Amino acid sequence: MSIERRHQVFVSSTYEDLREERHEVIQALLELDCIPAGMELFPATNEDQWSLIKRVIDECDYYIIIVGGRYGSIGPQGISYTEQEYRYALDTGKPIIAFLHKTPANITAGKTESNAESKVLLEQFRSLAQQKMCKYWETSAELGSVVSRSLVRLIKTHPMPGWVRADKAADSLAAEEVLRLRKVIDDLKEKLNKSLIELPEGVSNLAQGDEDFPVTFEFNCDKDYEPWTFTRTIKISWNEIFEDAGSLMLDGISDNKFKEILNKIVETDYRDSGEADNDEHLKGFVNLRNFTIYWRDEQTIKFQLKALALIEYHSELSKWKLTPHGSSVLVKLRAIPKGYFDNNDEADVTSEVSACNEIGELETSKI
Repeated sequence: MSIERRHQVFVSSTYEDLREERHEVIQALLELDCIPAGMELFPATNEDQWSLIKRVIDECDYYIIIVGGRYGSIGPQGISYTEQEYRYALDTGKPIIAFLHKTPANITAGKTESNAESKVLLEQFRSLAQQKMCKYWETSAELGSVVSRSLVRLIKTHPMPGWVRADKAADSLAAEEVLRLRKVIDDLKEKLNKSLIELPEGVSNLAQGDEDFPVTFEFNCDKDYEPWTFTRTIKISWNEIFEDAGSLMLDGISDNKFKEILNKIVETDYRDSGEADNDEHLKGFVNLRNFTIYWRDEQTIKFQLKALALIEYHSELSKWKLTPHGSSVLVKLRAIPKGYFDNNDEADVTSEVSACNEIGELETSKI
């Protein structure tokens, strides 16, 4: 939203010899919707004159000085009040344009310095003003035109705050602030979302991915109608564990459900691996059942997945749920790549679907 501003411009010069020129400059500023400020416009005040001048210069956006044929009255500092104003604006970093008479020799005698010392000081002051941006003029009418063009360019190259009507400032500034804060919020949201799905710092040193974890469990079976309990250990990768368990955490699962899932993962992997069939100690045993992961390994799996920022525990729901990072990782693990079924025979696909179905039975059996 564009906000209309008016710029205040301090007009500095000697006075009596440049009355007509000052009038043209002030008229030009008004036509540019600028607010002119100069000594002839100051109200009567008890404030120290120099303090007032400095305060007004500070409040102005731009400073212009008109130099004709006179140097002006010399103050206590040994320079004219006009030069003192100029040097103050220079020291405070105010954008400045000096407008110097093009041919001082053509100025009428009544508007030039008769004092030799003042003439020298005037030349030195002109040299000082020429070190910054300056323009030249011959007549008062020409001066008004030069000021208009020069100030328009200065405003473009050195934009300043300006003044705004109080009734318009509130709405405009509020709208600008809303847009600024909205951009800040959007940037922060983008950074937050990016940080949530990226691998957190410090995780790279933890066991993860295709690295195997030895899981210890026990199960029951029968021989000659007598129940037996065996303890075994099987290696399962972290990706396998998370791929199977994470897919059931979309809506969150309880601690007990988490344990049931891990038990089913252990059972499925143990049966599919063929270790049960090749175990000499299990010859003659039937009805393998009640697969139960050791409590310590169950806790290790939970907190390892939590440390990897894949899952988190919501105490208010008493459930384990996927984190945004975990959801991103799970999608990559479970999504089927292009051409997958062209590169896998039917037996492999059937086996994988069967394994997924066995894990999913934990959910459907409760319905």
